[in-house]
Amino acid sequence: MVTTARTPLPWLIIVSGSLIALLTFGPRSAMGFFQLPMLADTGWDRSTFALAMALQNLCWGLGQPFFGALADKYGTARILTLSGILYAGGLLLMANAGSPIWLHIGGGVLIGLAIAAGSFGVVLSAFARNVSPEQRSLAFGIGTAAGSAGMFLFAPLSQALISSFGWSDSLVYMGALMLIVPLLAYPLRGNANSGSQSQSQFKQSVGEALKEAFGHKSYLLLTSGFFVCGFQGAFITAHFPAYLGDIGIDARYAVIAMALIGFFNIIGSLASGVIGQRYSKPYFLALIYLARSAAVTLFLLLPQSPTSVILFAIVMGLLWLSTVPPTNALVAIMFGTRHLGLLGGLVFLSHQIGSFLGVWMGGYLYDRLGSYDSVWWFGVALGIFAAIVHWPIREKPVERTIPVGA
Repeated sequence: MVTTARTPLPWLIIVSGSLIALLTFGPRSAMGFFQLPMLADTGWDRSTFALAMALQNLCWGLGQPFFGALADKYGTARILTLSGILYAGGLLLMANAGSPIWLHIGGGVLIGLAIAAGSFGVVLSAFARNVSPEQRSLAFGIGTAAGSAGMFLFAPLSQALISSFGWSDSLVYMGALMLIVPLLAYPLRGNANSGSQSQSQFKQSVGEALKEAFGHKSYLLLTSGFFVCGFQGAFITAHFPAYLGDIGIDARYAVIAMALIGFFNIIGSLASGVIGQRYSKPYFLALIYLARSAAVTLFLLLPQSPTSVILFAIVMGLLWLSTVPPTNALVAIMFGTRHLGLLGGLVFLSHQIGSFLGVWMGGYLYDRLGSYDSVWWFGVALGIFAAIVHWPIREKPVERTIPVGA
């Protein structure tokens, strides 16, 4: 058991970063509500929308290591400011997309890059630099819970906006909200050489850090397992509202379900931060993935009703982002905070490749098979795979030879 240090948490940094996580995670988690009204107006098929969301997830993943490295070098606040501007521009372009290419550029590429610049990897790296190692898991849990709160708030908000103003104007209003992000970024200024933990960092070049990480078995296992988290979560985010309509569940339960996932996500993320601070993070992650597979299996095999949808949403909410605090904490334990934005971003790239496949396969296989069932069951199998690869991960710093006098 690890005892939490008594050093007070830097609350201004944590609150500002948490609000940014709330704003950047909120709109992208509500994209599924825009699918059917947008397609009804434009005449596009689900594959077109799914490709835009898949590109969003892929650009998010590809941009994460890049923006993480830039934040490590040039400062977190500058990258977060860029995130707010890109996000507003992407939502505005998506709102006025007259053809699929503009949907793919705005809703896919620009929003994906915006989330990469303002996502957990960048925010949590700033947290890690300013809290003690014993406080990291809890701080990461708070930041992740804030992202969960964004999902909880934006599910009913987006549906209310769509009902009142239509899908296009709703995207414009959400774009305006993203311009708050640069104002919140200032307290998170500073790069990898700043913060209370800067003096204890092991000095490495980017090339040395990458060579060390890709030669470390536990890091590779962690990276491969996080792929599964992305596949499962992105598929549900993009396709669950449409899936419920297909099985005859009233549309209001889609809003209720996504809001419940967001609300219980807050509880799950905070609990994950506390649990990860006290017990084995690899074993905890393995149990999370097994529980996800069990929840999906029961949801598919038992009679599906509004009640089962609500119960499924509650369980998945508890498990949704509970993987993020222990995953990021493990990267910090293995390699320290010097290149955490970059190395955490590469783990997240794997997550987003999974997200791309989950969203794209959902639309592609639905249009060809008329059902989402094959994607659901593939996600179950992946959950079992993730549990297996997390079990042998070693929760300890990488062994290094430190030069005399360093």
